[in-house]
Amino acid sequence: MTDAMTSADASIFETTRPASADYLIRFAASDAGRGYKERMLDALDLRAGLTVLDAGCGPGADLPALAEAVAPGGTVIGVDRDQEMLDAAAARTAAHPCVELRPGDIHALPLDDAAVDRARTDRVLQWVDDPARALAEFRRVLRPGGRLVMGEPDWDTLAVDHPHPSLSRAYTRHITEQVIRNAAIGRQLARLATDAGFRVPEVIPVTQVFRDVRAADRVFGFERTTRRAIEAGYLSEYQAAVWLHHLAHRPFFASATLYVVVAEA
Repeated sequence: MTDAMTSADASIFETTRPASADYLIRFAASDAGRGYKERMLDALDLRAGLTVLDAGCGPGADLPALAEAVAPGGTVIGVDRDQEMLDAAAARTAAHPCVELRPGDIHALPLDDAAVDRARTDRVLQWVDDPARALAEFRRVLRPGGRLVMGEPDWDTLAVDHPHPSLSRAYTRHITEQVIRNAAIGRQLARLATDAGFRVPEVIPVTQVFRDVRAADRVFGFERTTRRAIEAGYLSEYQAAVWLHHLAHRPFFASATLYVVVAEA
C-alpha cells in the first residue's frame, strides 16, 4: 500500500476477496454469524409442518437448520437469483428432501399469494434496489398470522478503536456512502415493515464485538476495503498505512450492531 505498511502488516490481512459462497458459509460458521442467526431461528418460532421461505438463501448455510425445525411434514423454500448459489445450496441440502430451491428475485418472489407460514431474510436487504418493494412481496406471500424475521446491520454503528478516531470515522463513512447500498437498513426495518402492513412486535439489537483482528478481517476485509477508501478519496495513502499498521499490531477492538426484526402479517 505504501512503504509505511510492512510485509508483516500485510500478512495479517486477507488481500484476495473470497468467493461469495465461501464467504457466506464461513461467516455463518463464525462466532459473529452464529450468535444472531440463532436469535433469528428462535424468533421464527418454527414447528413441524410449517412452510418457511428463506429469501436470498445464498449457498444454503441456514437451510438445513430450517429443514430440521419444520420436520416432519414441513417445507423449506430457498429463493436466490444466483444459480451458482442455488447449486451450492442443492449440494448442502441433499439430505433434506423437504427443501425446494427456486430461482427468483426478492422484488418478485416466485410464490403464490399467502403461500408460506414463515419467512426470513438475512443481510440481503442491505443490497437490494428497493427494500420497500421487497417488504411488500413478503407481505403478499405470507399467510394471515404469518411471521417474517429479518436480520440486517446498521453500518453507521461500525466502530473500530484507533488512537486517531478520524481515521476510523473515515473508514466507516466510506463503507456507508460507497460500499453498502442500503447502509442504514437495520434501523429502517421496523418503519418499512409497518409501512408494508406488518405489525412489528419486536426489534432485537445484536451487537457483535471483535477482539481478534484476524477474525474481524475475515468479516470486514480491512485491507481490501481500505484500498477502496484510498481510491475514493476517504483516506490518503499515508493515513491508510497508519490505520492498518495500528490494527495489525496494537490491541484490537471493533463492534457493530445488527438488528433482528420480527414482523407479523
